[in-house]
Amino acid sequence: QVQLIESGGGLVQAGGSLRLSCTIPGRTFSSYAMGWFRQAPGKEREFVAAITYSGRSTYYADSVKGRFTISRDNPKSTAYLQMNSLKPEDTGVYYCAAMVGGSAYSTPSAYSYWGQGTQVTVSS
Repeated sequence: QVQLIESGGGLVQAGGSLRLSCTIPGRTFSSYAMGWFRQAPGKEREFVAAITYSGRSTYYADSVKGRFTISRDNPKSTAYLQMNSLKPEDTGVYYCAAMVGGSAYSTPSAYSYWGQGTQVTVSS
């Protein structure tokens, strides 16, 4: 069973920063492309960012470009989402996800494994 463990959510004022982490213990981390998704109350889960298996390429939703940065440290089996200049509309539950094979990085159904989610709340 592949387990994704997330951390780093919380409450922050608009304009502030948070860093989310996602680790997959006991697995060859480079076997997974990693993605971050979020879901606000009453809305569908949406793509935020993704990073390829090697980390050479990254992808972002238009709404977070220039503010969020996804990265990974394969020896530490951890992916990160650095979120700067946060806005109230960034509020939601953030999920990390792991993909095995494929490249449909913005498609939730392309990911095989999901974390439990971590709450991010941005106050105005």
